[in-house]
Amino acid sequence: MLAKKYAFGHENFGGGSVQAMSTSVASALRDRLRGVVDPELGASIVDLGMVGAIEVDDAGAAIVEIALTTVGCPLRAQIERDVAEAARVVDGVSSVKVVMGTMDAAAKATLMQTARTLAQRSAPTTSIPPGTPVIAITSGKGGVGKSSVTANLAVALARTGRRVGVLDADIWGFSLPRLLGVSGPVDARGGKMQPVVLACGEGSLHVLSMGFLAEEEQALLWRGLIVQKAVAQFVEDADWGAIDYLIIDTPPGTGDIAMTLARILPQTLHIVVTTPALAAQRVAARAADFARRSNVRVVGVIENMSGFDCECGQRHEMFGVGGGRSLADELVVPLLAEIPLRSGVALGGDLGVPAVMSDGLVGAIFDGIVERLVSEIAPPVGAQGCSARLLKAVEAAVAEA
Repeated sequence: MLAKKYAFGHENFGGGSVQAMSTSVASALRDRLRGVVDPELGASIVDLGMVGAIEVDDAGAAIVEIALTTVGCPLRAQIERDVAEAARVVDGVSSVKVVMGTMDAAAKATLMQTARTLAQRSAPTTSIPPGTPVIAITSGKGGVGKSSVTANLAVALARTGRRVGVLDADIWGFSLPRLLGVSGPVDARGGKMQPVVLACGEGSLHVLSMGFLAEEEQALLWRGLIVQKAVAQFVEDADWGAIDYLIIDTPPGTGDIAMTLARILPQTLHIVVTTPALAAQRVAARAADFARRSNVRVVGVIENMSGFDCECGQRHEMFGVGGGRSLADELVVPLLAEIPLRSGVALGGDLGVPAVMSDGLVGAIFDGIVERLVSEIAPPVGAQGCSARLLKAVEAAVAEA
């Protein structure tokens, strides 16, 4: 009867009174439900594994189990209505009862992996050039300096002469406009938002943020679909132009925005930011687990606030030791950097001048991250293949001759 991976709050469908009719009606009903699409994920609820048992009695009374990812799903009523309407047109069905339940962790993970695979086959068209590396800076919890890492990494990458797109996808907690010292408004041409361009060394930053559209002190009382649509518009309805990289500052955790980005930009790679503390490391591991279960590659870990070097020469481990290394080992990915506590990082954020531009140590650390990013983890378009690298080696040899 009920699939154990779902929680429907009752022992069986009809208390033992429902008798199975011919399997053909139930099969036809399940096929009909393939036309019901989850509004958030854009895929059939059957393909996503949301449809549980289906029973039809001799009189044609049907009972259909539907499993949602969360109890408080805002789309519960819509999905229930769509299922009922689809079922009523099936020959042999006289009435429909939809029983709503919730998935356990394993079922949710399977759903997200399926959704990710389907998204990769039918990802929406964007202005981001094909093959452009997309790097999401993620964390399991807030307060670990994820936005600061995003800002400094984007500037360090742009200083190498590249055009770097920067998307502030933290809709509620946008901070990149202040951290980068850039402001709106956002122009529109040809029905597309134009990122705000900021010259940076030999390259440039192309920035979009909710901070360009809302006041810095304004609280956004948005939920669910509204937030997802806002993020989708920043990707699909923006003219990113010929950027070399797109760096995304994501909100902490594994909620709606992370799921939306996984669907729209299935090529996204994740770098996880944590602090040395064990608690932060364990929460960050959950964010990494979400990414991997969604078929997203986690390519590295950055440990922030790794320690404070006093003028007296002593090092003070303010937030513990080894969280970044432990997480990297657990995920079998490189520890890209251990960024110490530096007053210049906070001051640079307040002034809109990222620390990589004023602090030699911080600049060297992020230059090292960029070197690994460009040469190993996510080479720019045209440099990914062995042939391209071989060509560069030949050109270098000829230049030295």
